[in-house]
Amino acid sequence: MKIHEYQAKELFRKNGIPVPEGGVAFNSDEALRIAEGLGGFPVVVKAQIHAGGRGKGGGVRLAKSMDEVRNLSNEMIGMKLITHQTGPEGKQVKKVLVEQGLGILKELYLGVIPDRSTANLVLMASEAGGMDIETVAAQTPEKIIKAFINPLAGIHSYHCRRIAYGLHFSSSLIKPLSDMLTRLYRLFVDYDCSLVEINPLVITRDDRLMALDAKINFDDNALFRHPDIDGYRDLDEEDPLEIEASRFNLNYINLDGNIGNMVNGAGLAMATMDLIKLAGGEPANFLDVGGGASAEMVENGFRIILTDQKVKGVLINIFGGILRCDVLAEGVVQAARKTGITVPVVVRMEGTNVEAGRKILSDSGLDLITAIDLKDAAKKVAELVS
Repeated sequence: MKIHEYQAKELFRKNGIPVPEGGVAFNSDEALRIAEGLGGFPVVVKAQIHAGGRGKGGGVRLAKSMDEVRNLSNEMIGMKLITHQTGPEGKQVKKVLVEQGLGILKELYLGVIPDRSTANLVLMASEAGGMDIETVAAQTPEKIIKAFINPLAGIHSYHCRRIAYGLHFSSSLIKPLSDMLTRLYRLFVDYDCSLVEINPLVITRDDRLMALDAKINFDDNALFRHPDIDGYRDLDEEDPLEIEASRFNLNYINLDGNIGNMVNGAGLAMATMDLIKLAGGEPANFLDVGGGASAEMVENGFRIILTDQKVKGVLINIFGGILRCDVLAEGVVQAARKTGITVPVVVRMEGTNVEAGRKILSDSGLDLITAIDLKDAAKKVAELVS
């Protein structure tokens, strides 16, 4: 789960990580009240959406007077902000963060992420703050400093020193940085995060460290332990079909193509999408109904796929293990009858009760196309939507 910058900074404040003073505004009057309380100019007006690259898209602006605060907030709230992460459709801005401007001496990058290859957590830092860390990693990987932390042992002073020396910090800033890194690490662990990032972390002209931006993502599977964090969820920032799918415990991600996919297993989903592309098609979604899906879950998944107006054909690819093929077939037939299918549906199934499943499909009287194997299924559906 993603949250907004202003929400991440609330958590930073609670955990003793220094951030600029400011607040969130939903209209220009609120923006003016916040700016008035900051005690001077300039102030920064920052669009709040779940995407990076806001500054390049005009979503981060400096205001040097109350009139500029009013004009910028009016301009941003309601605008469609387009960045490299939103895609060409952009995202509508419904609120802005108004905060004090700082005298900046240097910009840096800090982050905490899991490293599944080593089962460690990783502190990452770079002197190339303010840039996309992916660009830094691709073009100048030597600028990224890493400290690997065994989560059973926790963070220690030598981890912090490695980062501080790698960033060429002066002696006066080593202790504040060590304190910040320790607090970031504990926040990451305590809240079951999948990412904590400060980009940029700034050194101010009066020699302070400040998180100028803040990004936190959480592990959805651990949200039951954090009802307070679940309250940060902004449904306006999420795809309506993905929200609907989550109500039925379905793993659904909306994509840009026109071939809907229903599979049971993430690996099978990736293989299915790859073969669709190899066959000349484009997947419209990733939908994993899971190994233990019921006929009702299959029905709901099928209905969600068909709700997407881009979908011109559907490929159902199921390996019957825990989810038996006859259960799948019953769900497909139920969904097809209730939704009134108007697009071609190709079904490939193998595994437990496969013959019973095929009989259910053939006896349904519905126009469902069966396939010999996955390659055949991908070819058929790609041809049908071309």
